Amino acid sequence: MDTKKVLIVMGSSSDEKFMSESAKVLESFSVGYDMVVSSAHRTPDKTRDLAVKAKENGYRVIIAGAGGAAHLAGVIASETLLPVIGVPLPSSYLSGMDALLSTVQMPGGIPVATVAIGEAGAKNAALLAIEILALQDDSLHKKIIDYRKTFSKSVSDKK
Repeated sequence: MDTKKVLIVMGSSSDEKFMSESAKVLESFSVGYDMVVSSAHRTPDKTRDLAVKAKENGYRVIIAGAGGAAHLAGVIASETLLPVIGVPLPSSYLSGMDALLSTVQMPGGIPVATVAIGEAGAKNAALLAIEILALQDDSLHKKIIDYRKTFSKSVSDKK
């Protein structure tokens, strides 16, 4: 695998069942990553430290998955200039709608890219991270083109 370019942060260890989808996609493209648990509310110093040091630690994109109030992506985005992709997770009585609204409603000036709720969002977050990395990596660019062709064919082949 390449050096670790993507940092996956999740607010709770119970989020791994969703965020493992990001890891699977990154692995399939041979993109290195680290996956850590850090909460915007329960471990704010750790979260801030991860965000502040992310670039110097070699990361180029951060994927942050959280449920409930889902402040994780926004807190991380406020502490780094790296692209942050927020994955709202269905960890509450509201099936992830609260997390979606918390993640997508960032105030103007501190952007967080937001994807779908749950596993589909975690998968798409990894694909978006790969597309961002592919802007400066020709081999990764070719892999994403090949992936899209294969994906399109698999959809077309279904009856």
